Amino acid sequence: MDMIGLYPTWFEPGVGSGWIVGLIATIHVLFSHTSVGAAIFFAFLANYAHRNQRPDLLEFIRHYGLFLLVFSYVLGSITGPGIWYSTTVASPRGISALIHSFVWMWATEWVFFVIEVVGVYMLVYLANKLDRQTYLKLSLIFGLTSYTTMLVIVGILSFMMWPGKADWYEHGGVLSAFYGPNTFAQLGMRTAFMFTMTAVVGGIVAARFKDAAFKKDVAGKLAWLGIVSAAAGAAMFQWYLSTLPETAALVLENRLPGWFKPAVLGILAGMAGYFVMTLVRPSTLVVSGASAMTVAVLVFGLWPEEVTRESIRKPWVAGQYVYSNQVIGRDVPGMGITSEIPTIEAHGFMKTQVFMPEGLRTITDANRLEAGRVLALTTCSNCHSLSSGGMRPLKNYFTANSTTAEVAEYLQAGLSSGNTLYMPQIPLKDDEALALATYIGSLTGVPAAATALALPSVSTPMSKESAQ
Repeated sequence: MDMIGLYPTWFEPGVGSGWIVGLIATIHVLFSHTSVGAAIFFAFLANYAHRNQRPDLLEFIRHYGLFLLVFSYVLGSITGPGIWYSTTVASPRGISALIHSFVWMWATEWVFFVIEVVGVYMLVYLANKLDRQTYLKLSLIFGLTSYTTMLVIVGILSFMMWPGKADWYEHGGVLSAFYGPNTFAQLGMRTAFMFTMTAVVGGIVAARFKDAAFKKDVAGKLAWLGIVSAAAGAAMFQWYLSTLPETAALVLENRLPGWFKPAVLGILAGMAGYFVMTLVRPSTLVVSGASAMTVAVLVFGLWPEEVTRESIRKPWVAGQYVYSNQVIGRDVPGMGITSEIPTIEAHGFMKTQVFMPEGLRTITDANRLEAGRVLALTTCSNCHSLSSGGMRPLKNYFTANSTTAEVAEYLQAGLSSGNTLYMPQIPLKDDEALALATYIGSLTGVPAAATALALPSVSTPMSKESAQ
């Protein structure tokens, strides 16, 4: 019998591993997108300063670049490895899938990132030591290399939800994996948002200038950058939604709150209003206000967007072939990958896992609850917390009135068939479904007497609240 080598699960009992990954990733997006947007903005300002004899603008580049050294390149260089570490332990097979497909693309991105880091140091510390033409060339190299890192990462992020071309499954190939309609839509959306973030964060730097005329000039440039990028972001967001695969669109429509789309457009409108205010009255641009808007972008803009992007690719975590619980859910001949679903269907989940404790491979009355707990950890905890808080608490999807047998039947009907769009297909054996249902019953307060070995035909026991 072929064994399935799922790695032991990283279980975070409080908020769940998914929330930790999401929190680190969202903060990193703020740092990284701001740095990329600022790099291109610096190239524009350097060119503008060169053509209009405005060396004072180079001083703004120097101050903003010095701020970015800590804000983006120090803090970003902490959260970046934090993403690698947290995703590796939370989704080892997902990361493995991305590395096997894009190792050379990531290597390319790292080369450009090194050039980017060297470039920002040179822009900051050589601002008044290089001739204008050399400084202009340096700023252009900095901007282009920085945006190249964005281009590579967006291709990988797009693949995580949907490969660029359908023939990738049969033939493989980096370009087939990378470039699809969603790739360019997401690139356009992120490009617009990164300029918006650059304008917001740049306000923290501009607000510190004492020269009122210079502050007004810089505030005006930042405001126009923010207004135009916010409007473009709203349009790009609509384009992005139109390129979502059918499964992602259905999850977005049925599993995410109705306020998501209005909230994203609302934060863009709010930021546009903020930029109009600072354009009309530059005196309103103060450090505290710009800092508050930066936090607002993080909390009300980036966090919902990143959570939604993670949610709409469910039940997959990479390329529509690695489930969120790490099981390989489809054949990928182009990569020499075969689905593990037939093996699980033939032999059961517990018997096919390399790291399963021997005492749980055969489920009995004595170990049924513990077997259910292990099943929940392995198959559910990547998306559902097993406590009352955290990410999508498992207990909230069932009511205390549901018997263990009813829950077991629902698990087999929903998971074994793969008919639940946003849930992985896991063909549980009867005893495995009953064990998992027993554990879920212990979370929802179902008394032990409600446990039944028979699985009668009943309706789905999901609560109204969890179905909404």
